[in-house]
Amino acid sequence: MRRQIAGFTMVEVLVAVLLLAVGLVGALAMQAHAMRTRQESVLQTEALQAAATLADRIRANAAQSSAYLGFEFDAAAPRAPAAGGCADASCDPAALAQYELGVFRRQLQSSLPSARALTCRDASGAPGGRLQWACSGEASAPIVIKIGWRSHADANAGTDAAARAAPEAVPAIALPVALFAPGRPP
Repeated sequence: MRRQIAGFTMVEVLVAVLLLAVGLVGALAMQAHAMRTRQESVLQTEALQAAATLADRIRANAAQSSAYLGFEFDAAAPRAPAAGGCADASCDPAALAQYELGVFRRQLQSSLPSARALTCRDASGAPGGRLQWACSGEASAPIVIKIGWRSHADANAGTDAAARAAPEAVPAIALPVALFAPGRPP
């Protein structure tokens, strides 16, 4: 006599569906992580490209390199009036520096969310492996362009509600500008 085992096949099916669901959730989580990583990569590329462009402009106008120092931009701060244009008319090197900083400001506004930027003299590097906004200000230190932004990954990393609501964008890019003395090869 054979004894019937009722419901055993149903349990196997339910376990298989559960394993399939766990696998799909894992695949979706990996896809979401890949998309966030791609977006951060795009933002980092935009910031590096903006910093490299400004560094090239500073090198091209090296006689006025001090005019680029002290530039601060914070997307959360009230907007400053736009600088005069040098695109159509010729202007002196100091006015050109201000115009180029205005172009840099507009580039940051259009490409980076909650961007913050700073140009200063800094020899401190990255103490503790983390970039800082503070600059050393030494006269012999190189000019450094620092750019940071507030990303969704940073917003989710905060532990308390206050940190998630109004976090500080940390510098993600710190590009030193190498200025060369006239008559000396780079």
